[in-house]
Amino acid sequence: MRFSRRDFLALGLKGGVMAGGVLAAPAIVLAQTRRPVITSGVMSGDMLIDRAMLWSRVDRPARMLVELADNPEFRGARQLQGPQALPVSDLAAKLDVTGLADWDRLHYRVRFAALGDHRAISEPVVGQLSLPSSTPRDVRFVWSGDTVGQGWGIDESRGGMRIYETMRGQRPDFFIHSGDTVYADGPLEETVVLEDGKIWRNRMTSAKAQVAQSLEEYRGQYAYNLLDDNLKRFNAEVPMLAQWDDHETFNNWYPEEHLEDPRYTENNVSLLAARGRQAFLEYMPIRQQPESPQRIYRRFPYGPGLEVFMLDMRSFRGANSRNRQTQPGPATDFLGEPQLAWLLNALRRSQATWKIIAADMPVGLVVADGEHYEASANGEDGEPKGREMEIAKLLKAIRDEGIRNVVWLTADVHYTAAHHYSPERASFKEFAPFWEFISGPLHAGTFGPNELDMTFGPQVVYQKAPPAGQSNLPPSAGYQFFGQVDLNGEDESLTVTLMDTAGTALHRQVLTPHQG
Repeated sequence: MRFSRRDFLALGLKGGVMAGGVLAAPAIVLAQTRRPVITSGVMSGDMLIDRAMLWSRVDRPARMLVELADNPEFRGARQLQGPQALPVSDLAAKLDVTGLADWDRLHYRVRFAALGDHRAISEPVVGQLSLPSSTPRDVRFVWSGDTVGQGWGIDESRGGMRIYETMRGQRPDFFIHSGDTVYADGPLEETVVLEDGKIWRNRMTSAKAQVAQSLEEYRGQYAYNLLDDNLKRFNAEVPMLAQWDDHETFNNWYPEEHLEDPRYTENNVSLLAARGRQAFLEYMPIRQQPESPQRIYRRFPYGPGLEVFMLDMRSFRGANSRNRQTQPGPATDFLGEPQLAWLLNALRRSQATWKIIAADMPVGLVVADGEHYEASANGEDGEPKGREMEIAKLLKAIRDEGIRNVVWLTADVHYTAAHHYSPERASFKEFAPFWEFISGPLHAGTFGPNELDMTFGPQVVYQKAPPAGQSNLPPSAGYQFFGQVDLNGEDESLTVTLMDTAGTALHRQVLTPHQG
């Protein structure tokens, strides 16, 4: 909604001036304590060719005010009135900005006007984002997962979450967060003694001193991460496509599970998951659909060369089990039938050269949950069983329907790897070869490598994990990873580079599009 003169007068801005379309400060000088304060920076995400989501959060009930321009000076800026930020959404506000079809880059500026005191306007926070193009061009994006896990929080004496600054320096067009955006089940301690005797000093908040159970505590997980200056700078420049996994609620959860953990007084997993989902949706720049506001899986065309399919491998799964059922049914669900049908239909309709499946868990790695299994692989190398049957159905349909150039990106296992899958090495042979790339963690303990399950014939082309016998290494140990994908707009080649916090290219794989 655009501002009218009446809107400006209602907000008490008659004393302000418009300079080159930019809203200047009101002439009336107000005490700083009366002005709202933007607490968590700005974010953008879920960008399409003509629209994008903008997000911010403030310290009191206030009205979101947004300026849009195609230039950093905000010449000819559009003024929009956003929603109210209220306690019901933890004072966060999201605005779906439309009418951007002819813009390559959006510059935006966010302020908040206090409710009941409209002359009290916050200081602005500025952001920008790249928008998809309908014509071929070079595209770069990054992906990773796992933020503030295993007791490793923000140590400001070590520069905070430095990997976000490294990723920002790559100047990506967007970022895929592959899940575990927070660790709601991972309390922090103020200090951790490292193996060399040095001290890791976590910045602390009340929410991060205990496992999250209430909605307020789940919200506090996201607010904590946004205390990091690296992350706020990154969010202000790089739009995010966010997905969730388990730690947004608690480790390895599945629907209708009964939680047995002495740290929790609330054992109803459905209730905890609902609170965790609400906080996730409030704090992420996700476009919620009126017909399905809780849905997290979605798709994003990014020009003629690229389309991203964001999956949800958490919400529709059956219980974690030995995962060796021989007949499909509710117990073998992983994506679930509606999501699987949506994905296949979206892949069929896609006109993009490259189809990127953003999965929150890997296809061929064994991820254990005690004596049960957390991902699709079950540790047997034979024909598909359990959740593997759903993956086999998907891979077979992709082959049979001639859907070309499908690449899987994921995180979850806290190390980085490049896997090639081929029916020549597989027990199940009815699929076309494909690549899967794994990266992470962003800022969490490092583990791995995991055992391969040969049902779909994975081969490790590259991997980097901690030395044998070492696990939960801190971010300072140098085993934090992200991946970078570069699409060449001319020849449509796709280059995948696995990188570390220092910005070192560890492995590079150049993929060429399959013709015919």
